[in-house]
Amino acid sequence: MAMGKYSRVDGKKSSGYGLTITIVLIVSLCLVGAWMFMSSWSAPTESIDFSANERTKDVDTTKSDFKSEEVDRGSKSFSDEKNEETEVVTETNEEKTDPEKSGEENSGEKTESAEERKEFDDKNGDGDRKNGDGEKDTESESDETKQKEKTQLEESSEENKSEDSNGTEENAGESEENTEKKSEENAGETEESTEKSKDVFPAGDQAEITKESSTGSGAWSTQLVESQNEKKAQVSSIKWKVCNVTAGPDYIPCLDNWQAIRKLHSTKHYEHRERHCPEESPRCLVSLPEGYKRSIKWPKSREKIWYTNIPHTKLAEVKGHQNWVKMSGEYLTFPGGGTQFKNGALHYIDFLQESYPDIAWGNRTRVILDVGCGVASFGGYLFDRDVLALSFAPKDEHEAQVQFALERGIPAMSNVMGTKRLPFPGSVFDLIHCARCRVPWHIEGGKLLLELNRALRPGGFFVWSATPVYRKTEEDVGIWKAMSKLTKAMCWELMAIKKDELNEVGAAIYQKPMSNKCYNERSQNEPPLCKDSDDQNAAWNVPLEACMHKVTEDSSKRGAVWPESWPERVETVPQWLDSQEGVYGKPAQEDFTADHERWKTIVSKSYLNGMGIDWSYVRNVMDMRAVYGGFAAALKDLKLWVMNVVPIDSPDTLPIIYERGLFGIYHDWCESFSTYPRTYDLLHADHLFSSLKKRCNLVGVMAEVDRILRPQGTFIVRDDMETIGEIEKMVKSMKWNVRMTHSKDGEGLLSVQKSWWRPTEAETIQSAIA
Repeated sequence: MAMGKYSRVDGKKSSGYGLTITIVLIVSLCLVGAWMFMSSWSAPTESIDFSANERTKDVDTTKSDFKSEEVDRGSKSFSDEKNEETEVVTETNEEKTDPEKSGEENSGEKTESAEERKEFDDKNGDGDRKNGDGEKDTESESDETKQKEKTQLEESSEENKSEDSNGTEENAGESEENTEKKSEENAGETEESTEKSKDVFPAGDQAEITKESSTGSGAWSTQLVESQNEKKAQVSSIKWKVCNVTAGPDYIPCLDNWQAIRKLHSTKHYEHRERHCPEESPRCLVSLPEGYKRSIKWPKSREKIWYTNIPHTKLAEVKGHQNWVKMSGEYLTFPGGGTQFKNGALHYIDFLQESYPDIAWGNRTRVILDVGCGVASFGGYLFDRDVLALSFAPKDEHEAQVQFALERGIPAMSNVMGTKRLPFPGSVFDLIHCARCRVPWHIEGGKLLLELNRALRPGGFFVWSATPVYRKTEEDVGIWKAMSKLTKAMCWELMAIKKDELNEVGAAIYQKPMSNKCYNERSQNEPPLCKDSDDQNAAWNVPLEACMHKVTEDSSKRGAVWPESWPERVETVPQWLDSQEGVYGKPAQEDFTADHERWKTIVSKSYLNGMGIDWSYVRNVMDMRAVYGGFAAALKDLKLWVMNVVPIDSPDTLPIIYERGLFGIYHDWCESFSTYPRTYDLLHADHLFSSLKKRCNLVGVMAEVDRILRPQGTFIVRDDMETIGEIEKMVKSMKWNVRMTHSKDGEGLLSVQKSWWRPTEAETIQSAIA
């Protein structure tokens, strides 16, 4: 009985104790839930550290959902072009925040926070599956779009893989390696945070991601927020230094890499004049020459430039008697002569026209390549005949020849006929010119002349003005015989040999065939025809090969029909685009026309009148990411020229640009451009940097922009607002003047002017010390 009694008492105690524990647990859970709710409620909203001006300009970033894909951007820009660009004209640099609007935003802060939390919950709930599917659809469309147009990187990589030479695999690997480069800015983001952001925030807008992730994560930060904040801090804390290099104010990183040049096993094929880019792009700023002044305006610059801008006298001493360049007080003057035209380029230009009238300067012949150009007087005076001449020469003992050309306002670039293909597509130049260009065309199976054959349009002309044409020395006679044999085997027809009595020189004019008849009738296959798999448009870091590509005879394909005469060809849609799909997702011909009209509107309504640019000082222009060349075409009536750059990871549209009577080049903007410092008056970048920062560090790219652009030059950027914010911070850190900003639907426009500022501290670039 006692045991039973005690047993009942113990049982009551156990029941009361359990009830107490249950109540405590319930209360604890309520408190924890309340704490978590309040923590989420009160968590501060992270924001990108832009200025008040920048925050005001962010218009509906949550609505933008803008991807870097060409299809989305193209369709939007074409449909909105008129309204958007009209607004751009009215924008000023400084936009002020409306006080009443600001007050409303503060009073509604809690409401917005609640809405954001609700949106966050929705995206993690039923909406997650829907958004995820939508993202997959977008990525699928993106992949299809990328397959429509091959990039130069893909073409060159495929071509390198198909080469049998020893160095081919190495070059292909370099191209692929460039594709797989990742920005240091993105290195801190883990796979886990990337996957999370895709699932929860399929819109992809960085500003929206930062705000929502911090609001919905309680007291904890996220890797995404931490990484973004660190990237912004790195940009805002940039401390620029001046480059301490042997070349000083004339530094070209990929041509002055002495560390790489010293390691070369041979220089027989001018390997030391080719591009050898440092492993990491320099992030320092190139110094100014002492006494540097703003460049003289065109057309006076064709005749004279400031000596202090390019203080080099060697050419004046060596070539002064040939009227290349002379010293005249504070100027370097250019009488317009050259080795083959001591009495002026215009007389020589007319002599060539009279020698073979079918050349038809400015009509049939519009875009030409001048090899070994000297100071480019030939190209400089062809502007008077409506001809665009892209001149090139190596950075060699002919001190600063290309630099002189660019300072004069004449298109030129540093390049050499060496071991690699020229950075141009196949079959694009109407005429190629060589006046005593010192290139041994006839040796090694004619490999170098065969490279010109690749770049020359079927039916195009090669003008060779050199001593073997008109002198009878033993050496000259031997070279002439070798050239005659080679050109005959290449099926080039000798159209004329004429002598200029005034200059006592002569010229031979050859024409490339427009059919394959001669190739098929040759008794010997020397030089051999290239393999069918050899892509003549693949040019980026592709080794030279001694072979010829067959010409296109199908009238529906590029190269079979000569383009329209200038100026009609600039607006004419190439017929061979008929069967293709365009970059922006429409049929190519429709795409071309829409792009042309879009840039005409932008340039006329905004760039020419709404940005405060003094166009009288604008001569040398670069479109850093040209598509169809619409920007350059819209500027055709101004006294300037545009270097159209097609990045190697963009759709390969450069042949279309040449078809319009314009010119351009392939380039990888993770590397230095082959030009001297301070050679362009205006740089234009349309949605370049948002894609570029996935592969390389934007600080190095902006250092290159600073190197290329002249003081007081203009830099125009169009991109998403996050990228615009990063670029704006960097240009401000270089003391540049922001002239105008504009934003709409997550898209931004930035126009800045470079200042004269240079840092006081120096940074030694070991690779550039000779």
